[in-house]
Amino acid sequence: MRAHNIAARAAVAVTAVSALLLPSVVTTADAKPINPDNPLTVMTRNLYLGADIQRPLRAVAGVTDPSLALVRLANANNLTRAIVDKTDFPRRSDLLTDEIVANQPDLVALQEVALWRHGPLELDPAKIAVPNAQTVDYDFLQILLDDLASTGLVYTPVRVQQESDVEAPAFTGVPPAITDARDVRLTMRDVVLMRSRPGLTLVGTGGGNYDDELVVPLAGKGMAFTRGFAWADVKVGAKKVRFINTHLEAFGSDHALAQAKELLAGPADEEGTTTIIACDCNSDPLDSRLSNGVEHRAPYDLIVDSGFTDEWLQWRPAAEGWTSGLGELVNDATPAGFDHRIDMIFARTPSGKPLDVETGRVTGTQLADRDALTGLWPSDHGGVVLTLSGKDS
Repeated sequence: MRAHNIAARAAVAVTAVSALLLPSVVTTADAKPINPDNPLTVMTRNLYLGADIQRPLRAVAGVTDPSLALVRLANANNLTRAIVDKTDFPRRSDLLTDEIVANQPDLVALQEVALWRHGPLELDPAKIAVPNAQTVDYDFLQILLDDLASTGLVYTPVRVQQESDVEAPAFTGVPPAITDARDVRLTMRDVVLMRSRPGLTLVGTGGGNYDDELVVPLAGKGMAFTRGFAWADVKVGAKKVRFINTHLEAFGSDHALAQAKELLAGPADEEGTTTIIACDCNSDPLDSRLSNGVEHRAPYDLIVDSGFTDEWLQWRPAAEGWTSGLGELVNDATPAGFDHRIDMIFARTPSGKPLDVETGRVTGTQLADRDALTGLWPSDHGGVVLTLSGKDS
């Protein structure tokens, strides 16, 4: 594995910041699609948080006895955290870095950029599920940035959007005979990375959280799973482009649809500007099954019906773009688990014409992409990389 040299990364980051000059004025002429002479390469990449986050919730579903619920929650949470060790993000980060180096995208939308922490076990009802653990176990963003810096490529996180921040007890056994006792905290983030290169300039950034969110009962409280969006406005040569990263709700298409509506009415509603949405949309356009009364494909359909083009389909058929989804341990012996497509790159130009796709590929879905020693895949998702250009007439 690469040495995670923080000092080296910091030096590279200083160079990156100095390269990102912020112009004070964006004119109407900027609001045009990307010139073919200066295309934009974009990537969407779900890093995989490292385990099935639903396990602790399933463990307490329907349990009414508070003491039993606590034990089941803590035991399931401890197992979940142990699986995060097994799925070994530092090793997977090497593979993800190789993908980025091979494709050198200008903008990268990262989802499930997990920050795992732990702290003392807290069983006081007033403190259960309060996110206050501070000891860092894995900071996925820092690990990946260190790996990228070690290659000499300059990537800067221009927007880090915090989303869910949840904590719960973890131990094995039944009180008072428990071991491995601690609180485990997971903070989720979506991140936009930008490559430093001539002809690409940062104009501004932003982000936010959706009002609609999944809320589940946990330890007598309502625990909210927050999702949101992050965006960066860039100039590609003389042309302005808005690049949006989002991760819609996975556990209920009703929530994903509501969030897509918020996205389209908010950061994606930038009149006169070419807008690109890169996402783990958790919406398969070929899946009409109902989830909480809403078709799984509904969020995808809403985005397309709002004038956005599914740019992968400008390049290849859907069946050549499967991106999801492997098993929890991400050590599947074959790539057969990649059997549907939920990782998307959409674009909408001022005239409504699609952007041209000069090149494209799905990353991390071939046997050769696995770690040779452990058999781990880079993620439970594949990535999508597209080089886009086009002119309005």
